[in-house]
Amino acid sequence: MTFSDAPASPRLSKKLLLTMAFSAGMTVANLYYSQPLLADISRSFGVSPDAAGLISTCTQIGYALGMLLFVPLGDIKERRMLITTLLALVSLSLIGVATAQSLAWIYAASFAVGMTTIVPQIMIPLSAELASPEERGKAIGTVSSGLLLGILSARTVSGLIGGTWGWRIMFWIAAAAMLALLILLRSLLPKSRPVSQLRYGQLLRSLGTLVRKYSTLRESALIGAANFIGFSAFWTTLSFYLEGEPYHYSSQIAGLFGLIGVAGAAGAPLIGRMVDRVSPKRMIGGLTVLSLLSYLGFGLMGTSLWVLFVGIILMDLGVQGTQVSNQTRIYALEPTARSRLNTVQMVTTFLGGAIGSSLGSFAWKEWGWTGVCLTGGSAIVLTLLIWLVHRKPSAVRSVQAGNDAAGSEAV
Repeated sequence: MTFSDAPASPRLSKKLLLTMAFSAGMTVANLYYSQPLLADISRSFGVSPDAAGLISTCTQIGYALGMLLFVPLGDIKERRMLITTLLALVSLSLIGVATAQSLAWIYAASFAVGMTTIVPQIMIPLSAELASPEERGKAIGTVSSGLLLGILSARTVSGLIGGTWGWRIMFWIAAAAMLALLILLRSLLPKSRPVSQLRYGQLLRSLGTLVRKYSTLRESALIGAANFIGFSAFWTTLSFYLEGEPYHYSSQIAGLFGLIGVAGAAGAPLIGRMVDRVSPKRMIGGLTVLSLLSYLGFGLMGTSLWVLFVGIILMDLGVQGTQVSNQTRIYALEPTARSRLNTVQMVTTFLGGAIGSSLGSFAWKEWGWTGVCLTGGSAIVLTLLIWLVHRKPSAVRSVQAGNDAAGSEAV
């Protein structure tokens, strides 16, 4: 079945765009509050660091599954109602984490948090729909910048609040914040209309059709997954590294390291503007090199505080810029399927994040910081290899994808 009406006309004001960016950051933060508190949580339940590290893995797996099941609904449901319903559910899930009485309980509650914290992945395609074509990269970059700021500030806020009043208080505050955000978005978001008349089962089956149809989507998804393996391996284990030699920092100080990456987040709108004018493919190659340089610094000179600072900035800029570039190019493939295209991209990306969290925790347990750097650095090398393999034929595929998008109806 198809839906032939054109997408809604651009109606994305600066105020609404900033609200969407703020909302994306506030919501995605739920995925990362636990990371600087893993050492505290492991002591609370009397478990090993790698067992506590699985909390992040459960959250990432839940996020990937939530994107697979719920994000495609953005193509067939009114998005404001979908977003506010999900915010109510994630608030309940956060309360579940705050009240956890066992490790199994917190695993299950963290999985539920991940599964319902998918509002940013509905916000990003919505911003692309509301923006004019010539401003689409900028809009995606702005909302994605808010998302990354949320990821980075989550670790700082969580480290300070959790380290001062306990990790449970952090999740109670997060639950209240989601309810406040629900009220805000209910009043400010415009009503949207579905861009497809597919039934839910057809919608999910069409994901496979999109993967087969667009080689650019396949490449972007693989790059996103490999990139996030490296990103998650670093951030999942950083608090353990900072608590030991040579730093001996508390969870509050470890959380402050998230603020260092704000410079990377601030660069996302600029990258979005560049993507509007420069080939996203070229941008991805250069940004991946930045991430690789960061891991070289972590592995060779990780005992230097300044090397950690610079490396975090480079890695966050590289990972976030690659994500913006990937999303900009896949949204151009088929406007009536943006939510589903985003589903394919982000499910694979965050499955990579879940793998990275698990591999990072295992590497830390077995080989310490050197093992973490080899694991994360290898993932970034894999990203670069995927980019190189697809580099030469990319122009042909881009032309073909443009022709497909221009003449296609919804899957």
